[in-house]
Amino acid sequence: MAIERSFQTKLAEGDMTSMIDMVFQLIIFFMVLINFSQEDQNEKIKLPSSELAKPAETPLENPIVLNLDFSGVVYMGPETSTVAGLRPLLQVEADALKAKGLSAKDANVIIRAHQNTSGGLVQELIKKCQEVGYEKFALRAREDRP
Repeated sequence: MAIERSFQTKLAEGDMTSMIDMVFQLIIFFMVLINFSQEDQNEKIKLPSSELAKPAETPLENPIVLNLDFSGVVYMGPETSTVAGLRPLLQVEADALKAKGLSAKDANVIIRAHQNTSGGLVQELIKKCQEVGYEKFALRAREDRP
């Protein structure tokens, strides 16, 4: 005679709380990361277009982003200044680099000038940066795709 055995098995259910917490933390992390990358850009600055403009292949070391408006207003992160009064802000950045064991020569100044900005104003901005000791400059333009 065959003996019948009845097993009552329950499906194992995993606790999803920790996975939901981890996904939530990753979402928050990427949201914060996106906000930091957009901090360098200013919606008031409309870059000139160029067929020769190419995206940077590698990120620049020690970048200092200067957004130059066509009226001569410079936006440096949350700070605003004119080209003539920019030296104290540049000196603060140079001092921060010095605290890291670097000099102003190690920084890369990225200039994002509005498309209607005169070339003389950009040259004046570069001259102010050179007075503080900055030597490396990069000009940004919008890539014009045919």
